[in-house]
Amino acid sequence: MIKRENDKPCLFILDTNVLMHDPTALFRFQEHDIFLPMMVLEELDRGKKGMSEVARNVRQVSRFLDQLMLNADKEEIDAGLQILSPGANGGGIVFPATGRLFFQTEPLDLKLPTALPGSTPDNNILGTAQALRELRDDRQVIIVSKDINLRIKAAVLGIPAEDYSNDQVLDDATLLYTGLDILPDDFWERHQKDLDAWKEEGRSFYRITGPDVADWYPAQCLSLGDNGSFEAIVREKRSDTEAVIELVDDYRLQRHNVWGITARNREQNFALNMLMDPEVDFVTLLGAAGTGKTLLALAAGLAQVLDRGLYREIIMTRVTVPVGEDIGFLPGTEEEKMTPWMGALMDNLEVLTQPEGGEWGRAATNDLIRNRIRISSLNFMRGRTFLNKYIILDEAQNLTAKQMKTLITRAGPGTKFVCLGNISQIDTPYLTETTSGLTYVVDRFKNWPHSGHITLMRGERSRLADFASQEL
Repeated sequence: MIKRENDKPCLFILDTNVLMHDPTALFRFQEHDIFLPMMVLEELDRGKKGMSEVARNVRQVSRFLDQLMLNADKEEIDAGLQILSPGANGGGIVFPATGRLFFQTEPLDLKLPTALPGSTPDNNILGTAQALRELRDDRQVIIVSKDINLRIKAAVLGIPAEDYSNDQVLDDATLLYTGLDILPDDFWERHQKDLDAWKEEGRSFYRITGPDVADWYPAQCLSLGDNGSFEAIVREKRSDTEAVIELVDDYRLQRHNVWGITARNREQNFALNMLMDPEVDFVTLLGAAGTGKTLLALAAGLAQVLDRGLYREIIMTRVTVPVGEDIGFLPGTEEEKMTPWMGALMDNLEVLTQPEGGEWGRAATNDLIRNRIRISSLNFMRGRTFLNKYIILDEAQNLTAKQMKTLITRAGPGTKFVCLGNISQIDTPYLTETTSGLTYVVDRFKNWPHSGHITLMRGERSRLADFASQEL
């Protein structure tokens, strides 16, 4: 982050990728002014075609610009258009923007070093910023870009440049809510005087009062010790000094197995409690490879679809972002096209479909399960409504906040939504740990009592996988 000159207002030069990433960026700079080079408008025009998320964002930017320029003449454009929020006329969210929008209405004297000719879009923006610094000495001219290389070149030339940070949920990914609070060893000693305990339908509840409650969230997991001696979930937070907690079921025991799966550690036990709770509509599981996210979600889904009948079917989906080179177009139906992306589903089904009865029993179980699991593509989610479904969204860290909102709002009555991901393995361009849609929903849902989150810490895949994840 560059050092701002507090006595000067700012003139932000927006790079194309900022607007492609967030169309509302035009309204996110409050009292400061915005400058759009002609090269940015050219790149927006080239990126408007298609059905991708980027193309939709570009078209939305064009609509915002058209609305700002409505009935404006040449003199008003040269003087800078007042940035009016699109919701100012009663049509949606109102952004507190009071600055002005300037376009490049005349050629600028681009004085870049000979090693940086102004023909490329990035170098054109750098030259524009350098020329504006000379023309507008009453403003602090700053480039805003999601392109790290552009910011590096700007720093080399001594031009202030920043990342677009409005979409960052947190300043640091280490501050992300983990869903678990480790209680101090003297917890019961400090709360035994004002403690109430009771049972309802075989469930054990405690009413806790005291200063510790202030830092708790609804549906947060609480643990005292690592051996499972006391594990509970916050069921109700009545005030900053009073909360009701409930003892969780111990899914480590074989008699409490979920479709043959038992929890192997504390975090997995909390995850199964949230996944099996019909009062929890939204669950997020974070964790590195091998921590059991997909296996736990599938086992809980099969138990509630086939055994309990709480949901009609399981819908499994994920973002189709390749790790390496794309393998090209795939033939077949929607489900057949998605099959190569669902290796995790197939691997975990092999673990879950090993009943007694040999090959015949396994084949019968496979047929039963496959009739209740549907693989869907994210590309066809818009406009749909899912009723009484158990939806698993894998690799959710590759979604933006806007895409995540589009998916979650598809959930109808009786639907449970489970998001799985690892924010340290993001493959989508311009997304980081602090701007991922998975980080966004974890932070926004932590105050809702019908949601649950836990970060899985220990790998349970194999000793080889555990060693590789730690040492490589």
